[in-house]
Amino acid sequence: MEKKGSAGFNIHKEGLMPQEEMLEVGNKEKHLKIGIPSENHEIESRVPLTPEAVEILTGHGHEVLLESGAGKAANYLDTDYSERGGIICDQRKEVFATSDVLLKISPPTQEEIGWMKERQLLLSSFQVFTHCIEPYIRGLMQKRVTAIAFEKIQDEHKCYPAVRSMSAIAGTTSMLIAAEYLSNQRGGKGVMLGGVAGITPTEVVILGGGTVAEYAVRAAYGVGSEVKVFDHSIHRLRRLQAAVGARVPTSIFHPKVILKALRSADVVIGAIRRGEKHEDFYITEEMVKEMKKGSVIIDVSIDRGGSIETSELRTQVDPVFVKHGVIHYCVPNIASRVARTASIAISNVFAPLILDLGEIGTTGRHLKDNVGLRHGVYIYNGTLTNERVGQKLGMPSKDIDLLMAAF
Repeated sequence: MEKKGSAGFNIHKEGLMPQEEMLEVGNKEKHLKIGIPSENHEIESRVPLTPEAVEILTGHGHEVLLESGAGKAANYLDTDYSERGGIICDQRKEVFATSDVLLKISPPTQEEIGWMKERQLLLSSFQVFTHCIEPYIRGLMQKRVTAIAFEKIQDEHKCYPAVRSMSAIAGTTSMLIAAEYLSNQRGGKGVMLGGVAGITPTEVVILGGGTVAEYAVRAAYGVGSEVKVFDHSIHRLRRLQAAVGARVPTSIFHPKVILKALRSADVVIGAIRRGEKHEDFYITEEMVKEMKKGSVIIDVSIDRGGSIETSELRTQVDPVFVKHGVIHYCVPNIASRVARTASIAISNVFAPLILDLGEIGTTGRHLKDNVGLRHGVYIYNGTLTNERVGQKLGMPSKDIDLLMAAF
């Protein structure tokens, strides 16, 4: 006969015998197969991971499979990746069909969705205005994949790290583009962006007071341009002035005030999107007609419908058109013009996410624990979770938080 003691031992007739103790078993790290297919380099030049990030991931036991030429547009060679542990694959279909995690900048095409395997994790961009079509959504749902829009991912401070990085790049680059198209080399009127002694400086009008505007202001001030910023939020305008560290001339949106600024403007940067509270364009076609001939409009918000009525969605192959004598540049992925810089910035977002996923072991557990990552999910295991997408397509959707609560 034996009795149970109080110190984790069994009291046996022959003496004290050790008792088995149940220990909590932690999550087992999972080694992932990460696929990076090549983008259509005519419209997208960025690559999701740099060779340095691949080296870190492979050092943790993960396998990174890249289609040959995936980093070419960002000036990364296949050997840059293979020397750091990446596996170069000539078969595009294989990258889609064998990966646990698929990393892309642009969303996959219909043909590429057909190559994907079931229950895959897709990390790519996804804009409701440009990418939300029913065949795309239904194709991913049928594959029962979990799809995450990287621009919607939040960090612990509820900020959007991918968006902020790309917006900072777009803001600075937009001013470089403006300088390019004001010059004779691009058919402009031969005006230098900025100013020199004895010559009136160029005037820049910026719509919006967010990150794009902040970095556009910094770039414009850096070359000596005069800048005016418009937004409907006093808070954003104050925050922009504090961030720039200068008393930037600002104003809330008022048609007469904007029109007066437009008549003398050399450059207009559209860095604000139309929303539910403001469905009309901030600059109408009639206002554009009042602008100087040869002036330049760069609508950075074109991927979300644009903020200027005369804007038309274009690509890097054919980015510019002239309307009412005004040069328009309306490309959604401006950051692709500086693909190397942009790739490093976005790789800094992707690599930690993959490392965390490998440590936690399952996508479901990762999403349950990481509210910021969950914010980017629009399809979970084949279930549509984005209400806005559901409303646009007339499809039912479920709240991702409720799905995670039942996990």
